[in-house]
Amino acid sequence: MEPNTIDKNILEIARQLASKHKLCDNCLGRFFYKTNINLTNNKLGSLIRKQLKIKKTDAENCWLCEGLIEEIPVFTKLVEDKLKNYEFKTFLIGSKIDENILEKEKQILEITGSEYVESIKNEINREIGKKIEKKLCKTVDFEKPDIMAIIDTCFNIVTLQITSLYLYGRYKKYSREIPQTRWFCKICHGKGCRKCCYTGKLYKTSVEELISKEILDATHGEDVSFHGAGREDIDVRMLGNGRPFVIEIKNPQVRTLDLKNIQKNINKKNKGLIEVINLRYSNKEEVNRIKKAAFNKVYRVVFSCGKPINNEKLKKAVQSLPGSKINQFTPSRVAHRRANMVRQKHIYKCDIELVEGTIAILTLETESGTYVKELVTGDNGRTTPSIAELINSPCKVLELDVTEVKGE
Repeated sequence: MEPNTIDKNILEIARQLASKHKLCDNCLGRFFYKTNINLTNNKLGSLIRKQLKIKKTDAENCWLCEGLIEEIPVFTKLVEDKLKNYEFKTFLIGSKIDENILEKEKQILEITGSEYVESIKNEINREIGKKIEKKLCKTVDFEKPDIMAIIDTCFNIVTLQITSLYLYGRYKKYSREIPQTRWFCKICHGKGCRKCCYTGKLYKTSVEELISKEILDATHGEDVSFHGAGREDIDVRMLGNGRPFVIEIKNPQVRTLDLKNIQKNINKKNKGLIEVINLRYSNKEEVNRIKKAAFNKVYRVVFSCGKPINNEKLKKAVQSLPGSKINQFTPSRVAHRRANMVRQKHIYKCDIELVEGTIAILTLETESGTYVKELVTGDNGRTTPSIAELINSPCKVLELDVTEVKGE
């Protein structure tokens, strides 16, 4: 089809449509949108109307849109006002259209068919998007926008769907008194009660909270989700190169951050408790990666026996573990929150660091998910073989540290 030339078949369909309903130029042109990509719906509708010698219908008297199409500047201003406090590079516009208008649109499709049509929702979204792009110098992104603005055209309300911001790092935990993430009170489930001193938590703070406070202040986000590559017990320190994590900031207003300064402030304010290193931008895909990855861990464990430790027995026990598999039935201390099953784990290395009377220190590398405390104590036979079983003496873990998380 040549520019500004309307096919006779299209004109005939348009004639049938115009004989039944009075439509504004936008609505008339929109049902033949795909026949002429060089014209806007308004200009296409005007051209069709003039060739059919039909009197013009103003938008407010249009049978279909009832003036909705003329409210695009109003909707654009509403979106602008809603976005003014948010930093973003890409966006997408969505809309909710009155059901009565959508039903009328379906009726017209019975006349025109759907071959050439564009929906009124699509036109409104596109035109608002074009204006926002030009006004705010931002880019429409149909795949992964930073923000999606949805306009309820019935009530002139704009809601935002804001893509989370992700930051990757590694944390070291020097305290034996804080968990990795928030533990909500079992009685009130986070609401606050006498049992938890109205904090809603079992512990005063956590690695998650100490890291997220500085980040939330910088991003003006609403909340966070903390995704760690596994976790250590509360009484276990995380040393060495730290544990990988991704922190997800929900509904951030600021997305461009001075990560070096944030990391510096986190470490300064929490000296002796935690330390963050290698803080950088991340994404949702990396959350999946560190959740699915099986990182080997290196541990340093201090344990005691009820009687002086036999060096030879311990040496033989330690020598027998590397390259072997151990069977661990769900430990009694976590049985209330873990499925009862036997887990088979590999022990890759095991070395004696110190033996002195009833005290011994071992360093060992294990497969991800190994319960190291139970590897030492045996957990009343639930883990076998164990150090306690191999040296034929009850053992008690005094201290446990993770000294390396491998695999990154």
